[in-house]
Amino acid sequence: MDNPAPLPPLRDVIREHNLRAEKSLGQNFLLDQNITDKIVRLSGKFDDLTAIEIGPGPGGLTRSLLASPASKVIAIEFDERAVAAVTDLKSVYGDKLEIIHGDAMKTDITSISNAPRAIVANLPYNISVVLLVKWLELIRADRNVVNFMALMFQKEVADRILASEGSKTYGRISVMAQWLCTTKKLFDLPPSAFTPPPKVKSSVVQFIPRVMDEDAPSFDTMEKILAAAFNQRRKMVRSSLSEFAAAMEAAGTDQTKRAEDLSVADFVKIAKMVH
Repeated sequence: MDNPAPLPPLRDVIREHNLRAEKSLGQNFLLDQNITDKIVRLSGKFDDLTAIEIGPGPGGLTRSLLASPASKVIAIEFDERAVAAVTDLKSVYGDKLEIIHGDAMKTDITSISNAPRAIVANLPYNISVVLLVKWLELIRADRNVVNFMALMFQKEVADRILASEGSKTYGRISVMAQWLCTTKKLFDLPPSAFTPPPKVKSSVVQFIPRVMDEDAPSFDTMEKILAAAFNQRRKMVRSSLSEFAAAMEAAGTDQTKRAEDLSVADFVKIAKMVH
């Protein structure tokens, strides 16, 4: 991915804008363009879609997205210093880049761009799961809200998202993510890939929305069932999901199992009976 004009080294950008990473904002900057290019290359097809990035920082991943076939890149950034740093890219890429100074937690991606769109981001670790759940709810309402997402998490969180039934790391976010999307780990990153290095490894996970059945349960119904099941994960579901006993009976659920031993399909069957 070649840039149309020379750009200053990211370390110079950080120094110029006094962009030291703030722990309170969950900032760990990814400066190696080989890695950011790899994220973009493996994420999916960007032709003619809008790429939405959360927390661009000094703009490493932003540069790779701008060099992709995406028709537009929208960067949502809370930190004023980073907004100023990324704004410098407009001198090279012009209107292909739009910068929104705001809180991603409060931003509705459907209101800032038209489909098709994708979300690609090195997420602030302190809000990564909350943002994922927010976007999964949008996907349940309309699977065409995004073509795909490629999101970076702490490896521990990524492992929970990708966990299978029977695993100790399998839980609410595993079921929700795998119910609504096909999920795939793209690759892991060591702490040394970031500035400053975090204390944990990181993973990039790809999400591609699934086609839902016409009788698919609502997002709220699934959330309610999963909360009840995994808040008491060591109990048999005949106890933890006692309020859904009729639904489990209709779904043919083995009620002597624990929540972690029920598959995504098992939970969907129960939710369908409730729905």
